[in-house]
Amino acid sequence: MDPLDDLLRGLRAEGAVLGTPVLAPPYALRFVDGAALTFCAPLLGSGWIVAEGIDPVRIVPGDTAIVRGPKPFLFTDDPARSGPTIDVRCDGRVDSPGPIDHGTVLMAGAYHVRQELPRRLVAELPPLVVVPEDHDCTPLREYLQERIAAGALGRHVGLDRLLDWLMVCCLRDWFEANPPPWYRALGDDVAGPVLQAMHNSPATGWTLAGLAEVAAVSRTTLVRRFTQLTGQAPLTYLTELRMTLAADLLTEPDATVAAVARRVGYADAFSFSSAFKRERGISPSVAQKAGQGMAGQSSLG
Repeated sequence: MDPLDDLLRGLRAEGAVLGTPVLAPPYALRFVDGAALTFCAPLLGSGWIVAEGIDPVRIVPGDTAIVRGPKPFLFTDDPARSGPTIDVRCDGRVDSPGPIDHGTVLMAGAYHVRQELPRRLVAELPPLVVVPEDHDCTPLREYLQERIAAGALGRHVGLDRLLDWLMVCCLRDWFEANPPPWYRALGDDVAGPVLQAMHNSPATGWTLAGLAEVAAVSRTTLVRRFTQLTGQAPLTYLTELRMTLAADLLTEPDATVAAVARRVGYADAFSFSSAFKRERGISPSVAQKAGQGMAGQSSLG
Protein backbone atom coordinates (compact mmCIF):
# COMPACT_ATOMS: atom_id res chain seq x y z
CA MET A 1 0.00 0.00 0.00
CA ASP A 2 1.34 3.43 -0.89
CA PRO A 3 0.79 6.69 1.04
CA LEU A 4 -1.97 7.82 -1.31
CA ASP A 5 -3.85 4.58 -0.65
CA ASP A 6 -3.66 5.37 3.06
CA LEU A 7 -5.07 8.82 2.44
CA LEU A 8 -7.88 7.64 0.15
CA ARG A 9 -8.92 4.73 2.34
CA GLY A 10 -10.91 6.93 4.71
CA LEU A 11 -13.08 8.57 2.02
CA ARG A 12 -16.69 7.42 2.18
CA ALA A 13 -19.71 9.06 0.59
CA GLU A 14 -22.38 9.88 3.17
CA GLY A 15 -25.26 10.66 0.84
CA ALA A 16 -26.08 11.35 -2.77
CA VAL A 17 -28.29 13.60 -4.85
CA LEU A 18 -29.41 11.94 -8.07
CA GLY A 19 -30.65 13.47 -11.28
CA THR A 20 -34.28 12.73 -10.52
CA PRO A 21 -35.49 15.51 -10.75
CA VAL A 22 -34.14 17.25 -13.78
CA LEU A 23 -33.21 20.84 -13.07
CA ALA A 24 -34.89 23.40 -15.29
CA PRO A 25 -33.57 26.98 -15.50
CA PRO A 26 -33.63 29.09 -13.52
CA TYR A 27 -32.07 27.07 -10.69
CA ALA A 28 -29.45 27.59 -8.00
CA LEU A 29 -28.66 24.74 -5.62
CA ARG A 30 -26.75 25.75 -2.49
CA PHE A 31 -24.85 22.81 -0.98
CA VAL A 32 -24.86 23.22 2.78
CA ASP A 33 -23.51 19.87 4.03
CA GLY A 34 -20.38 21.47 5.41
CA ALA A 35 -18.54 18.51 3.92
CA ALA A 36 -14.78 18.41 3.51
CA LEU A 37 -15.25 17.39 -0.13
CA THR A 38 -18.29 17.42 -2.41
CA PHE A 39 -18.37 15.49 -5.66
CA CYS A 40 -20.43 16.96 -8.56
CA ALA A 41 -20.92 15.45 -12.01
CA PRO A 42 -23.59 16.56 -14.51
CA LEU A 43 -25.14 13.62 -16.33
CA LEU A 44 -27.23 15.82 -18.61
CA GLY A 45 -26.86 19.51 -19.42
CA SER A 46 -24.33 21.78 -17.77
CA GLY A 47 -24.04 24.14 -14.85
CA TRP A 48 -21.73 26.50 -13.03
CA ILE A 49 -19.98 25.99 -9.72
CA VAL A 50 -19.76 29.20 -7.74
CA ALA A 51 -17.60 28.99 -4.62
CA GLU A 52 -15.92 31.51 -2.39
CA GLY A 53 -12.42 32.53 -3.41
CA ILE A 54 -12.51 31.24 -7.02
CA ASP A 55 -13.95 32.37 -10.34
CA PRO A 56 -17.14 30.53 -11.44
CA VAL A 57 -16.38 27.34 -13.37
CA ARG A 58 -18.69 25.68 -15.90
CA ILE A 59 -18.89 21.90 -15.87
CA VAL A 60 -20.45 19.75 -18.58
CA PRO A 61 -21.29 16.04 -18.97
CA GLY A 62 -18.03 14.12 -18.73
CA ASP A 63 -16.51 16.56 -16.24
CA THR A 64 -16.11 15.60 -12.61
CA ALA A 65 -15.78 18.43 -10.10
CA ILE A 66 -14.56 18.08 -6.52
CA VAL A 67 -15.24 21.09 -4.28
CA ARG A 68 -13.25 21.50 -1.09
CA GLY A 69 -15.36 22.56 1.89
CA PRO A 70 -16.64 23.14 4.40
CA LYS A 71 -18.14 26.43 3.18
CA PRO A 72 -21.37 26.30 1.11
CA PHE A 73 -21.19 26.64 -2.68
CA LEU A 74 -23.65 26.97 -5.56
CA PHE A 75 -24.45 24.84 -8.57
CA THR A 76 -26.45 27.08 -10.89
CA ASP A 77 -27.42 27.65 -14.51
CA ASP A 78 -26.21 31.28 -14.33
CA PRO A 79 -23.24 32.41 -12.21
CA ALA A 80 -24.56 35.98 -12.26
CA ARG A 81 -27.93 34.97 -10.80
CA SER A 82 -28.82 36.75 -7.56
CA GLY A 83 -32.25 35.19 -6.99
CA PRO A 84 -33.34 32.65 -4.35
CA THR A 85 -31.48 29.38 -3.86
CA ILE A 86 -32.53 25.88 -2.80
CA ASP A 87 -30.51 24.53 0.11
CA VAL A 88 -29.33 20.98 -0.58
CA ARG A 89 -27.86 18.26 1.60
CA CYS A 90 -26.48 15.13 0.00
CA ASP A 91 -28.97 12.81 1.68
CA GLY A 92 -31.17 12.20 -1.33
CA ARG A 93 -33.72 14.93 -0.55
CA VAL A 94 -34.02 17.99 -2.77
CA ASP A 95 -37.01 20.12 -3.71
CA SER A 96 -37.67 19.99 -7.44
CA PRO A 97 -39.99 21.15 -10.18
CA GLY A 98 -40.56 17.54 -11.29
CA PRO A 99 -39.23 15.56 -14.31
CA ILE A 100 -39.12 17.34 -17.67
CA ASP A 101 -37.80 16.50 -21.12
CA HIS A 102 -34.74 18.69 -21.01
CA GLY A 103 -32.57 20.45 -18.46
CA THR A 104 -29.69 19.52 -16.20
CA VAL A 105 -29.25 16.25 -14.31
CA LEU A 106 -26.72 16.39 -11.49
CA MET A 107 -25.08 13.61 -9.51
CA ALA A 108 -23.41 14.66 -6.26
CA GLY A 109 -22.02 13.14 -3.08
CA ALA A 110 -20.75 14.55 0.22
CA TYR A 111 -17.60 13.40 1.99
CA HIS A 112 -17.22 14.27 5.66
CA VAL A 113 -13.56 13.49 6.31
CA ARG A 114 -13.02 12.79 10.01
CA GLN A 115 -9.85 10.72 9.96
CA GLU A 116 -6.43 12.31 10.25
CA LEU A 117 -4.81 10.66 7.22
CA PRO A 118 -7.45 11.71 4.66
CA ARG A 119 -7.32 15.24 6.05
CA ARG A 120 -3.75 15.43 4.77
CA LEU A 121 -5.11 14.68 1.29
CA VAL A 122 -7.75 17.39 1.57
CA ALA A 123 -5.12 19.93 2.62
CA GLU A 124 -3.24 19.31 -0.63
CA LEU A 125 -6.22 20.11 -2.86
CA PRO A 126 -7.16 23.49 -4.32
CA PRO A 127 -10.68 24.87 -3.64
CA LEU A 128 -11.97 23.25 -6.84
CA VAL A 129 -10.69 20.32 -8.88
CA VAL A 130 -12.21 19.57 -12.30
CA VAL A 131 -11.21 16.31 -13.97
CA PRO A 132 -12.19 16.38 -17.68
CA GLU A 133 -13.85 13.60 -19.64
CA ASP A 134 -10.70 12.17 -21.22
CA HIS A 135 -9.28 10.64 -18.04
CA ASP A 136 -8.79 7.08 -16.79
CA CYS A 137 -12.03 7.15 -14.78
CA THR A 138 -14.33 7.67 -17.79
CA PRO A 139 -15.36 3.97 -18.14
CA LEU A 140 -16.34 3.84 -14.47
CA ARG A 141 -18.30 7.06 -14.82
CA GLU A 142 -20.12 5.76 -17.91
CA TYR A 143 -20.98 2.52 -16.11
CA LEU A 144 -22.39 4.48 -13.18
CA GLN A 145 -24.53 6.58 -15.52
CA GLU A 146 -25.88 3.45 -17.24
CA ARG A 147 -26.81 1.84 -13.92
CA ILE A 148 -28.55 4.99 -12.75
CA ALA A 149 -30.50 5.28 -16.02
CA ALA A 150 -31.56 1.63 -15.71
CA GLY A 151 -32.68 2.11 -12.10
CA ALA A 152 -30.38 -0.74 -11.13
CA LEU A 153 -28.82 0.82 -8.03
CA GLY A 154 -29.90 0.63 -4.42
CA ARG A 155 -31.26 3.83 -2.93
CA HIS A 156 -28.05 4.75 -1.15
CA VAL A 157 -25.61 1.92 -0.42
CA GLY A 158 -24.89 0.89 -4.01
CA LEU A 159 -24.73 4.45 -5.27
CA ASP A 160 -22.52 5.65 -2.42
CA ARG A 161 -19.97 2.90 -2.97
CA LEU A 162 -19.85 3.56 -6.72
CA LEU A 163 -19.36 7.25 -5.99
CA ASP A 164 -16.50 6.28 -3.69
CA TRP A 165 -14.79 4.41 -6.52
CA LEU A 166 -15.25 7.31 -8.89
CA MET A 167 -14.07 9.87 -6.31
CA VAL A 168 -10.93 7.86 -5.55
CA CYS A 169 -10.23 7.39 -9.26
CA CYS A 170 -10.59 11.11 -9.96
CA LEU A 171 -8.42 12.11 -7.01
CA ARG A 172 -5.71 9.68 -8.04
CA ASP A 173 -5.79 11.09 -11.58
CA TRP A 174 -5.50 14.61 -10.20
CA PHE A 175 -2.61 13.77 -7.89
CA GLU A 176 -0.76 12.08 -10.72
CA ALA A 177 -1.12 15.23 -12.85
CA ASN A 178 -0.43 17.64 -9.95
CA PRO A 179 1.84 15.71 -7.61
CA PRO A 180 2.80 17.28 -4.26
CA PRO A 181 6.39 16.62 -3.11
CA TRP A 182 5.60 13.47 -1.12
CA TYR A 183 3.69 11.98 -4.07
CA ARG A 184 6.57 12.61 -6.48
CA ALA A 185 8.83 10.90 -3.97
CA LEU A 186 6.92 7.63 -4.41
CA GLY A 187 8.56 7.11 -7.80
CA ASP A 188 12.06 7.90 -6.59
CA ASP A 189 14.56 5.03 -6.39
CA VAL A 190 15.74 6.14 -2.94
CA ALA A 191 12.75 7.73 -1.21
CA GLY A 192 10.08 5.53 -2.80
CA PRO A 193 11.02 2.21 -1.18
CA VAL A 194 11.42 3.92 2.19
CA LEU A 195 7.98 5.52 2.00
CA GLN A 196 6.47 2.18 1.03
CA ALA A 197 8.22 0.43 3.92
CA MET A 198 7.08 2.96 6.50
CA HIS A 199 3.46 2.95 5.33
CA ASN A 200 3.35 -0.83 5.01
CA SER A 201 4.76 -1.37 8.48
CA PRO A 202 4.71 1.76 10.66
CA ALA A 203 5.06 -0.30 13.85
CA THR A 204 8.42 -1.74 12.81
CA GLY A 205 11.31 -0.44 14.93
CA TRP A 206 12.78 1.51 12.06
CA THR A 207 16.17 3.14 12.47
CA LEU A 208 17.94 5.38 10.01
CA ALA A 209 20.33 2.53 9.28
CA GLY A 210 17.47 0.12 8.65
CA LEU A 211 15.72 2.52 6.29
CA ALA A 212 19.00 3.11 4.45
CA GLU A 213 19.25 -0.65 3.92
CA VAL A 214 15.76 -0.64 2.40
CA ALA A 215 16.87 2.05 -0.06
CA ALA A 216 20.28 0.39 -0.60
CA VAL A 217 22.10 3.68 -0.01
CA SER A 218 24.10 5.27 2.77
CA ARG A 219 22.35 7.03 5.64
CA THR A 220 23.70 10.37 4.44
CA THR A 221 22.37 9.81 0.92
CA LEU A 222 18.99 8.72 2.26
CA VAL A 223 18.58 11.76 4.51
CA ARG A 224 19.61 14.15 1.76
CA ARG A 225 17.40 12.66 -0.93
CA PHE A 226 14.36 11.99 1.28
CA THR A 227 14.44 15.48 2.76
CA GLN A 228 14.88 17.05 -0.67
CA LEU A 229 11.78 15.31 -2.01
CA THR A 230 9.41 15.34 0.98
CA GLY A 231 10.60 18.33 2.98
CA GLN A 232 11.16 16.14 6.05
CA ALA A 233 13.91 13.87 7.33
CA PRO A 234 12.97 10.15 7.25
CA LEU A 235 12.54 9.69 10.99
CA THR A 236 10.61 12.96 11.29
CA TYR A 237 8.24 11.73 8.58
CA LEU A 238 7.91 8.39 10.37
CA THR A 239 7.03 10.05 13.68
CA GLU A 240 4.40 12.22 12.03
CA LEU A 241 2.94 9.19 10.24
CA ARG A 242 2.74 7.24 13.49
CA MET A 243 1.06 10.08 15.35
CA THR A 244 -1.44 10.57 12.53
CA LEU A 245 -2.28 6.87 12.53
CA ALA A 246 -2.52 6.92 16.31
CA ALA A 247 -4.99 9.80 16.25
CA ASP A 248 -7.27 7.68 14.03
CA LEU A 249 -6.79 4.49 16.05
CA LEU A 250 -7.68 6.28 19.28
CA THR A 251 -11.20 6.94 17.94
CA GLU A 252 -11.93 3.23 17.47
CA PRO A 253 -14.35 1.62 19.95
CA ASP A 254 -12.63 0.03 22.96
CA ALA A 255 -9.22 1.43 21.94
CA THR A 256 -6.70 1.76 24.75
CA VAL A 257 -3.63 3.96 24.80
CA ALA A 258 -1.40 0.92 25.39
CA ALA A 259 -2.86 -0.99 22.44
CA VAL A 260 -2.54 2.00 20.12
CA ALA A 261 1.04 2.51 21.28
CA ARG A 262 1.95 -1.02 20.21
CA ARG A 263 0.19 -0.66 16.86
CA VAL A 264 2.27 2.39 15.93
CA GLY A 265 5.63 1.09 17.11
CA TYR A 266 6.02 2.06 20.77
CA ALA A 267 6.95 -0.48 23.43
CA ASP A 268 4.85 1.09 26.19
CA ALA A 269 2.10 3.62 26.75
CA PHE A 270 4.38 6.05 28.61
CA SER A 271 6.85 6.56 25.75
CA PHE A 272 4.00 6.79 23.26
CA SER A 273 2.12 9.33 25.38
CA SER A 274 5.24 11.48 25.71
CA ALA A 275 5.84 11.42 21.95
CA PHE A 276 2.17 12.09 21.16
CA LYS A 277 1.98 15.06 23.51
CA ARG A 278 5.24 16.44 22.15
CA GLU A 279 3.96 16.24 18.58
CA ARG A 280 0.28 17.09 19.10
CA GLY A 281 0.31 19.29 22.19
CA ILE A 282 -2.28 17.14 23.99
CA SER A 283 -2.22 13.72 25.62
CA PRO A 284 -3.58 10.63 23.84
CA SER A 285 -6.42 10.35 26.35
CA VAL A 286 -7.57 13.92 25.63
CA ALA A 287 -7.31 13.31 21.88
CA GLN A 288 -9.25 10.07 22.31
CA LYS A 289 -12.18 11.75 24.05
CA ALA A 290 -12.31 14.53 21.47
CA GLY A 291 -12.03 12.14 18.50
CA GLN A 292 -14.66 9.71 19.75
CA GLY A 293 -17.01 12.59 20.44
CA MET A 294 -16.68 13.79 16.84
CA ALA A 295 -17.14 10.28 15.47
CA GLY A 296 -20.43 9.99 17.32
CA GLN A 297 -21.93 13.11 15.81
CA SER A 298 -24.40 12.86 12.92
CA SER A 299 -22.86 13.97 9.67
CA LEU A 300 -25.98 14.89 7.74
CA GLY A 301 -28.12 16.70 10.27
